[in-house]
Amino acid sequence: MTKDTPNTFATRGTPIGRVRGLGSARAGAHEWLVMRYTSAASLVLGLFLVFSLAFLDDYSFATMRAWAAQPLAAVALALIVITLFWHSRLGVAELIGDYVHEEGNKFGAMLALTLATFAGIAFGLFCIAKIAFSGGAA
Repeated sequence: MTKDTPNTFATRGTPIGRVRGLGSARAGAHEWLVMRYTSAASLVLGLFLVFSLAFLDDYSFATMRAWAAQPLAAVALALIVITLFWHSRLGVAELIGDYVHEEGNKFGAMLALTLATFAGIAFGLFCIAKIAFSGGAA
């Protein structure tokens, strides 16, 4: 050790001493768990939708609209819209947090991302509700 180097845990000592003061390791646990939950939910819902679509007689517009108007299919579609948009928001928010360094730009990007996420969810739910409540009629 030289005379210019301060005698602190940040420059020498144990591994925990070198990272002490760099923030809590628990800060991102919630987002990490939500990312895993939304990916698992999207996988289960996606499999349900694939298998329920595979058992349809034909894939005409009228058949697909009647299928989407059924309560179970409409709820599954609504849940997959919510989980996919939220999962995407979490992923892009992680990218923004890692690669946008100026606070003003980060705030603007996160605001735009959140507004786009809620707009997409609202539009998807509106479309599903319109189909479901119309009973599949054109």
